[in-house]
This record gives sequence, C-alpha cells and structure tokens, in this order.
Amino acid sequence: MEKLTDLKYIRALMEEQGITFKKKFGQNFLTNEGVLSRIAENADRGVLEIGPGIGSLTQKLCENAEKVVACEIDSDLIPILEKTLADFDNIEVINADIMKVDLPALIAEKFGDMPVSVCANLPYYITTPVIMLLLESGIKFTSVTVMIQKEVAARLCAPAGSADYGAVTAAVSYYAKAERLFTVSAGNFVPAPKVDSAVVRLTPYEKPPVEVGDPALMFRVVAAAFGMRRKTLINALSGTFPTLTKEQLGDVIEGQGLARDIRGEKLSIAEFARLSDELKKQSVK
Repeated sequence: MEKLTDLKYIRALMEEQGITFKKKFGQNFLTNEGVLSRIAENADRGVLEIGPGIGSLTQKLCENAEKVVACEIDSDLIPILEKTLADFDNIEVINADIMKVDLPALIAEKFGDMPVSVCANLPYYITTPVIMLLLESGIKFTSVTVMIQKEVAARLCAPAGSADYGAVTAAVSYYAKAERLFTVSAGNFVPAPKVDSAVVRLTPYEKPPVEVGDPALMFRVVAAAFGMRRKTLINALSGTFPTLTKEQLGDVIEGQGLARDIRGEKLSIAEFARLSDELKKQSVK
C-alpha cells in the first residue's frame, strides 16, 4: 500500500486519473503521517468522514475503526478512493454533498446502534455549516474531531468576552465541549493553503449545559447580539424585537444582573439562555 503522504505519489496518482486539485471544493490534502494518526486516534467503532479526498486520513481511520463511511462530494475522486482504499473491507465511500444528505437516516442505515464519531479534514469554505449540521442533527456522535482553519478553531474554543468569541462560539457551546488539540502549519498540506490549521475536538453533551425554554429564540438573541457586536446589547436587540422599547429592553437586561450598557459579546451561553427566557415572558415576536 503506497503512502498517501508522499507528494510524488499523490501527484502521480492524480495525473494517472487525469484530475487536478479543485479550489471550489477547498481541496488541501494532508501529507503529515503523524498528524493523520493523531486525528484517527479519536475514531470510535464507527466513523463518519467528510471529504476523504484521496484517502490519506481514511486509511488511518480504517486501521482504527470497525466501520468507516466517507462522504465525498467530488465524483472525480471516487476512482482514486477505490484504488487507495482497496486493501480495506470496512470502508464505504458515498459520492454526495454532506449538506444535502439525510444525515440521521444515513447514520441509522450504515451504523445501526454502533457508537459513531466524526473525523474530517474539513474544507475551509464550509467549516461552520458542516459543524452546525452535525451538532444540530440530533445524532449522538461520541465526538467530532475536525481539522479546520486556525482562526476558526480559536473562535470555536474562545471564552465569553474574548476577542475571538462570537455567535458560532455561543452556538457550539450549547451543544458540545470544544477543545483545541493542536496546530498544523500550512506546509503539511498539498497544495499548501495560505493559512495554518488546527485540530479541534467537539464532545457533544448528553443534554445541553443550560436549560432554556425556547432554544430557537435564544439563537435569535445570540445572532442579534453578534450581528451588531460593537453596539450595546440594547441597541443590538432593538431591531430584532421591535415590540419592546429600548427602555424595556434595558430593564430586562438589568433584571438579569447585567449592566445596562453591556455588549452581547460579554454574555455566556447561560446568560443568553436566561435573557431569552425573560424576553419570552415579555411575549416578544
């Protein structure tokens, strides 16, 4: 079995199949054996991989897991995957866009009651949508370990009130514990991206760490707060909840023990939950 971390072999393989790297799919293939192994260590008995590329990480996952299902959007890569994964009988490659797949149905069909984790080197252009798709799916993944842009990793793991804290941080923190495992420099990929990457592990909660009466309303509050993050929370919320005056919004905010002039970026997910519950009592629409 050829090493898929060998740059010469990668180029020869793609040339043999008459294909090139596609920027539109964010294709940057990882060529560091040690990094691939460290990601694969997070595999459970069942693994969903998103964007296997030429199969570098997939091979490692097959060595660590009982069953691997890899979802690849680029049909040109399917013949390559058939070749690079030919030595394994515990892999199934699906040619599909993960954003258009019925994920709960897929997991139930392919894995049954088997514990399932996610491992992926995610394309930068679709990182946040994929992560939120996984977390909001209701599927009880044991973990989600992904290689993503370093700056996005910083946002996912940022504490409330920090410069990197944003709407996606708050949203992710409702569903999972986020840990940044390690950084991977751009030189470990082919073609090399313009920025460094980092590996993040998300461990979904059995139940959310905060109780909230209306999660959808809470996420509206979060979106409003960060949509105008340089403004006070009162001003940020006034456009989203026009049935309340700024004075009333200030009273609600102050009633939660928060400063009247606080900005939304200072609130933790627990504070967003309490605030949205109070707004619900005010019959906001």
